[in-house]
Amino acid sequence: MPFSAQNLLVAIKRLPSAERYWVAYSGGLDSHVLLHALAALRGQLPVKTLCAVHVDHGLSPVAAEWARHCAAVCDELEIPCRILCVDARPRKGESPEAAARNARYRVITSLLEAGDGLLTAHHQDDQAETVLLQLLRGGGPRGLAAMPRWAPFGPGWRGRPLLDFSRSELQSYARSRQLRWVEDQSNYDTGIERNFLRHEVIPLLQNHWPAVGGTLSRVAAHSAEAARLLDQLAAQDFVPEPDGCLGIDRLKRLEPARQR
Repeated sequence: MPFSAQNLLVAIKRLPSAERYWVAYSGGLDSHVLLHALAALRGQLPVKTLCAVHVDHGLSPVAAEWARHCAAVCDELEIPCRILCVDARPRKGESPEAAARNARYRVITSLLEAGDGLLTAHHQDDQAETVLLQLLRGGGPRGLAAMPRWAPFGPGWRGRPLLDFSRSELQSYARSRQLRWVEDQSNYDTGIERNFLRHEVIPLLQNHWPAVGGTLSRVAAHSAEAARLLDQLAAQDFVPEPDGCLGIDRLKRLEPARQR
């Protein structure tokens, strides 16, 4: 299913209901395409209000320029935009990437109200990278399930309506409409694991398996299904005795993997 505004609408309708959508808008290609397509769908969306939120992490010397770019694009699209500044310095035990992500999610959580939906621009290639990262870290079904299509987030929920679309499809959409976006040079730092996979490993895999992105996304979907089934099985096993206690003897009769 190639990317288009109408195909995005199909993906949007698979998400929970909401009164308002907040688009996490970095100003980069992916989030700009998401915002632009949603603006084109404004009269067809199952929400009353469409807004954007841009988080200034203060980590780049051009961060203020990015914020101005995002505000200008939102003005052009007639979409209300909130610019939020955060302190993204790493806390003890945090990597710089995790610190920025955690700071961003904390401030966006404080912005959301009950029933709001946060839409992020994670796409099929991001999902493939996440599956590979989890595989290399020895992840099980829950890890290999990677990013869910939607999940609770603060008082609302977070959805990823672009998971069925590839980065190249988003690029084609953006170029055909002459969209302008910002480029974060840190995305090319191959000292970061995800960037190394994106720029060094996945292109090699694509030389032999051109559809590797879609294939790994299917691995995520199968793993998510397996994780749900395991949760259901565990719920059946974790049934208390009539007195409210857990039957240890009964659990001991289960296979070790099932006990875990």
